[in-house]
Amino acid sequence: MNFETTKDQTSATIYSHVERLNAQNAPDLKSEMVLLNNQGINNIIVDLSATKYCDSSGLSALLMGNRLCKDSSGKFILCGIQENVLKMIKIAQLDKVILVENNQKEAVEALQK
Repeated sequence: MNFETTKDQTSATIYSHVERLNAQNAPDLKSEMVLLNNQGINNIIVDLSATKYCDSSGLSALLMGNRLCKDSSGKFILCGIQENVLKMIKIAQLDKVILVENNQKEAVEALQK
């Protein structure tokens, strides 16, 4: 399984189990986020601790998740980002658009603010 999801009433955390978030698995991540949004969950945390590389398809999936949450008045938060993935996010200037926290605990705290 590439992605594992835990959820409660209003939020969900998606754990990435892929080393490379790319065109092969980004559609799976998108599908998971759309499914959660359709279930009324508008706060999503994506934990990328296991992901060491992200290409434009992966960035597109993350941006789509951010849009889904914003459109439903929720929050989208990334956490556990590896250095190489963070570089890609900064190059694409997504760090100005997507909320990034260091770890799962900080992401949950940010949801509660």
